[in-house]
Amino acid sequence: GQAGRKMSEYFRRLVKRDPPPAALIRFRCAKLHRASAPGADTSVSEYNTIYDVLRARGWKETDVDTEWHIFWADKDWIHGMFDKIHLDPHQHVNHFLNHQELCRKDLLVKNMKRMRRQLEKEGRGDEANKYNVYPVTFVVPMEYNMFVEEFKKHLGSTWIMKPVGRSQGAGIFLVNKLAQLQQWRTAHNWKPPKDGKDVDDDAEVKEGPEIYVVQKYLDDPLLVGGKKFDIRLYVLVVSYQPLTIYMHRGGFCRFSMSRYSNDLSNMKDLGSHLTNVAVQKNSGKAAYKRTGAKWDMHRFKSYIVNVAGVETANSMMEDIESIVIHSLLSVQKVMINDKHCFELYGYDILIDIHYKPWLLEVNASPSLTANTTADYDMKYGLLDDTMSLLDFEKYLTGSELQIGGFDLLYRDGLRYAPPEGSVNASYLGCANNRGRQLERLAKVRAMDFASGNASALAAAAAAVVPGPGDKRASVVAAPALPVCLWEASGLERAPRTVRVFPTPAPPPPAAK
Repeated sequence: GQAGRKMSEYFRRLVKRDPPPAALIRFRCAKLHRASAPGADTSVSEYNTIYDVLRARGWKETDVDTEWHIFWADKDWIHGMFDKIHLDPHQHVNHFLNHQELCRKDLLVKNMKRMRRQLEKEGRGDEANKYNVYPVTFVVPMEYNMFVEEFKKHLGSTWIMKPVGRSQGAGIFLVNKLAQLQQWRTAHNWKPPKDGKDVDDDAEVKEGPEIYVVQKYLDDPLLVGGKKFDIRLYVLVVSYQPLTIYMHRGGFCRFSMSRYSNDLSNMKDLGSHLTNVAVQKNSGKAAYKRTGAKWDMHRFKSYIVNVAGVETANSMMEDIESIVIHSLLSVQKVMINDKHCFELYGYDILIDIHYKPWLLEVNASPSLTANTTADYDMKYGLLDDTMSLLDFEKYLTGSELQIGGFDLLYRDGLRYAPPEGSVNASYLGCANNRGRQLERLAKVRAMDFASGNASALAAAAAAVVPGPGDKRASVVAAPALPVCLWEASGLERAPRTVRVFPTPAPPPPAAK
């Protein structure tokens, strides 16, 4: 709504620059991201917010292949075109080239397992445990025999089958007998690997069934009002070298519209087991149309504080942050870091009855459509903050700890948290004060420029690279301003930082 639209205006209104930087910015947006649902009732229409945000900032759209500052591209373009064109330093795209290392279900598990094994080998058991945050998982058919061995150790337990290349709940089913795998093993000529040996992770399966991950089903999820839910969190990575992570306060819980039951006779009713919007929106229930089956993270954290106490809520939020950090550390060395790339990830987390979070998956293209007005406002704010943080208009210094709803979570080995003595151990679940924060930050910037720092103002105005057809001279880098914004503004947070990685390996045993 209107509240969302005002956020990116604070800087422009308070920091006067001529020409206004927004007039120089060009964007390109993949057609996929511009779809809407025309003619539907506005209360249930699904809007796509990224296109709205790019236009509302006053940036100009272009369809020219290379003449843009930001291209919100689809994954096919990244895979097919990114390596074939030359990009200037000021141009940015919204995916890393091999994002599948984190976002394909089988590769994520492979990278997390590899990191855990490496740390165990080095004698760092505590660190290795930080990577043990997903259910017991195998990739089939490659690890079919290992799966069968584990399955037989836990006869009667339920497993969930997920195709590695699909999303929104497509192709998922539950099994508690090996015979039920026939729904998956559709190729008549496929047989389990001979001699009990599993196929190598990287070996290509030439024929046979689609590749799936099979995970031990977490059958003791935390329920709210008898309903199962998972958590969708938004994480922005602007660099893998050094690894720099921001987490947004606009995450939310997604609820099933059916009461949860682990009754094994009802395994085909996925509505009570899967919380994906794509599954739940077909429930036909009036409550879904009214609420979108969602709670924001602030409401969820307040609920946990009420039922389990502040200490449990804090511990749970810190564990969720740890999952985000360590999953990204597991792919840091294999991810192709490119200064033109950033990525907004959608993390899916499940909480069990012991308030332990589990990583379900990471999405490289989280849904940007909205199913309620509140959902639209949240996603609008998330994407507007993403554009503010990427700083195409050169308003920031680079030292900010919070930009709108985004909090700096990790940078180059340091994890950032609220100051010592704070009630909250994490900003996750705190009120999303993005509007007030952006306004205060813009006021500080305006004071900074007005305090006689004319040369900084001129440099910042020149820092925006003009779009095609603009003749104005410019430079690329934003100036480093002499005033420390956080001290000058009363916004200082004196953050508590904890070194996460790398930690030194234990010393070798002394010679006897």
